[in-house]
Amino acid sequence: MPLSNVLSDLIDDFDKPSFLYQAGAIAVCIVLGWGLGYAIRRAWLRGRSGSGVVQIGVESFSYVLSPLAVVGFLAIAKLLFVAERYNVHLLRLALPLFASLAVIRLAFYLMRRVFARHGPVGAAILTFEKIFAMLVWLAVALYIAGLWPDVFKFLDDTELPFGKNRVSLASILQAIVSVVILLMLALWVGAALEERLMGVQGIHTSSRAVIGRMSRAVLIIIAVLGSLTLVGIDLTVLSVFGGALGVGLGLGMQKIASNYVSGFVILLERSLAIGDMISVDKYTGKVTHINTRYTILQGLDGVETVLPNEMLISGPVQNQSLSHRSIRVATTLSVAYDSDLAVIMPLLEQQPHGVERVLADPAPGVSLSKFGVDGFDLEVGFWISDPENGRGGVISEVNKKIYALVQSGQITLASPSRDTRALDAQMVAVLAGISRPS
Repeated sequence: MPLSNVLSDLIDDFDKPSFLYQAGAIAVCIVLGWGLGYAIRRAWLRGRSGSGVVQIGVESFSYVLSPLAVVGFLAIAKLLFVAERYNVHLLRLALPLFASLAVIRLAFYLMRRVFARHGPVGAAILTFEKIFAMLVWLAVALYIAGLWPDVFKFLDDTELPFGKNRVSLASILQAIVSVVILLMLALWVGAALEERLMGVQGIHTSSRAVIGRMSRAVLIIIAVLGSLTLVGIDLTVLSVFGGALGVGLGLGMQKIASNYVSGFVILLERSLAIGDMISVDKYTGKVTHINTRYTILQGLDGVETVLPNEMLISGPVQNQSLSHRSIRVATTLSVAYDSDLAVIMPLLEQQPHGVERVLADPAPGVSLSKFGVDGFDLEVGFWISDPENGRGGVISEVNKKIYALVQSGQITLASPSRDTRALDAQMVAVLAGISRPS
């Protein structure tokens, strides 16, 4: 269908009733397609609340459904016009245009759902979307101009050496397109499945994470192998690649492989979970994300640390939330030796009560740590159940109540004292020796 023939056919049909019928049919198809997408979106969201994966998917995919529905209605209209023996030149031109729009919107939807579903769209994604849209419109222009068969024949006749065989450019491009499409679908399904699993409360967070990671990996492998099979590439050639990958993992990628294996071990044995308060080496904070290669630890000051998973396996880890979330917090003070401990210790036990975040069970307690140089060293201990919020604030509040007792005179803090009599006697002897006449 050369472009000159298309233009001449449209010019010939311009003064015929069939041209107006086709234009009206295209307008009706556009209204029906966009109306169908809007109706599906409103019908699904009516009476539903929340942010489930299915709801978000339907709401987003409805914008892709509209141009797809227009293409479907245009195809039906074309069949009806052909059955009634009307010319379909205008419909034949409109079909690839709206089909390309549907392809572009579908590709944009998948890319944003996979790569930018939790944040703003990056510049790289926007650039790739522009390049993809340009390629699609170029393909449509070649099709309308009637040059597509010639371009495809050129690609099919051009062969490149691939080992002992020769593969045409058309096969290579088909393989690339199929791999990209199936890989995008696999990533999208994996992301949707992971979001769905993370919202299930009946499964441990580590189990949810490992199921999501493994499901995504399996889907990616199936997508790659399936796309290669579709274009007729023998999968046995991948054995060489698999051997080379194994050697690479054994030599140059030991640390990376160790971190990935450690990540799956952490998720499977449930030694860590999202939300746990842990201490590793010099880092302390809350686990906010567990990836297969690294774990993100958010400190109490808001600074996030990326820890390789190997550190969490090969070294000691203090987990303050492994079996329970309650931890003991203590503050110390030194009281004078003339204080009555039988009165002061019960008084100090009452101070943590009533402070926000302090648990009533286990109850606060006071212990005599040691006999200090200047007085009794006492420790006031109490329990909290939210270590991720820090200890400084609650210790400060308890200290304020203890200080109020000091201000009221109910507690006397120890004060430094030194016996200087030995020093005074020594100084007297020295001065006497100096003043004695020789």
